[in-house]
Amino acid sequence: MSYHDHSDPKYVKNIRAGAPAAFKTFMAFNQEALSGADKVIPRKYTELMAVAVALTTQCAYCIEAHTKAAHEAGVTQEELAETTMIASALRAGGSFAHGFMAMKFFDQAEQAATPAE
Repeated sequence: MSYHDHSDPKYVKNIRAGAPAAFKTFMAFNQEALSGADKVIPRKYTELMAVAVALTTQCAYCIEAHTKAAHEAGVTQEELAETTMIASALRAGGSFAHGFMAMKFFDQAEQAATPAE
């Protein structure tokens, strides 16, 4: 047994049985967002965005599914590599930007610990 197992999606039936209305609504939303008739973004770009988000959220199932879908939509290995680096840069950038907050909170703690004159 491994943490991510290819047979895990079989447990979707448990989610569907436990929360049928929410499951149905989610599946309809997912279908519309990724493949709806009114979409203006081409499938290739939708799948590249999905891969980037999946890499960022680190969902192994989504990485697999959307990489395969991206390949089917005509994505090249170079485009996938560039998408990987973009997602990596944004994830690192998020940590860097949150560092601004850490510095602010540190300054606030420092000011609170300094006795007033």
